[in-house]
Amino acid sequence: MLIGSPKRFAVLLLLAASISPSAADEYPNRPIRMIVPFAPGGASDFVARIIEPKLSHALKQTVVVENRAGASGYLGIEVASQATPDGYTLLLGNIGTMAINDAVFPKFEVKPLDAFTAVTQVVDVPGCVAVHPSLPVSNVKELIAYAKERPGKLNYSTAGAGSNTRLAFEYFMQQAGLKITMVPYKGGAGAAALALAQREVQMTMLTSASLLPYARAGRVRIVAVIAPQRLDAVPDAPTMLESGFPDLVVGSWQGVYVPKGTPGPIVTRLFNVVTNTMKAPEVRQQLATASAAVVVSKSPDDFRKFWQHEHDRWSKVVHDIGLVQ
Repeated sequence: MLIGSPKRFAVLLLLAASISPSAADEYPNRPIRMIVPFAPGGASDFVARIIEPKLSHALKQTVVVENRAGASGYLGIEVASQATPDGYTLLLGNIGTMAINDAVFPKFEVKPLDAFTAVTQVVDVPGCVAVHPSLPVSNVKELIAYAKERPGKLNYSTAGAGSNTRLAFEYFMQQAGLKITMVPYKGGAGAAALALAQREVQMTMLTSASLLPYARAGRVRIVAVIAPQRLDAVPDAPTMLESGFPDLVVGSWQGVYVPKGTPGPIVTRLFNVVTNTMKAPEVRQQLATASAAVVVSKSPDDFRKFWQHEHDRWSKVVHDIGLVQ
């Protein structure tokens, strides 16, 4: 694993300072990579694959999606943080990797708020509570009753120990008085959703983008959604608010970042290109198949403020629940 350090960041800042204005004016003149810190099949990969062709067209350069899964997303974060800050490495970070992991895993050396520059938020993906179809439950009330009869005997899959849905599930268990064992999957939400479909675990709480394909195939059953309102894709599934958990309204936002020190003109160009890409009707339509809502920031600074707020908010939740590792 690569090692991050203040010295390394200082070197990157010096490299960024050496990038001439003309280089920024000519940007981009070669392919760009977009690092996704999870394996294929999850919400981040889903979003990246949809926006990649439009970004390539707008930038007139190939944008290559590069999956770097491992350590609850930390491996991809580390790789992206150590890239030259010249605009040729983008990171598609999410709520877990950018706002939660820092509190759950304080020993991780790379601190996202210090290592990256925010460009813009791109989407917010709702979460869902799902069970394997073999379980005789069709709603949250029945799920709670079923789990209470089997304390410590059931498992749930997660996209990583620092994912927002893991925190939401822990909160759910705390409020409902349940004891269910967490099984983290290093590949992220895609691997965790597949685990439920293959009956490696009995239940999960993941993004709609990860679960809906299996729900449509009858391989998982969605019993509730973690969103302000019901989803058109699963209209019969009530919200957690309707199910008696008003505090469980959690989305998995995704955003574009670049390594700290990337020149301002390049950040501005990326902001304009990415936000215009997200406004394209075909992009919105494709994202809607997973109930993902397009949400773009007013400016890079606006996204930075939102990111800081989310970081502080989830750090408190992590400490209140006692999930620091």
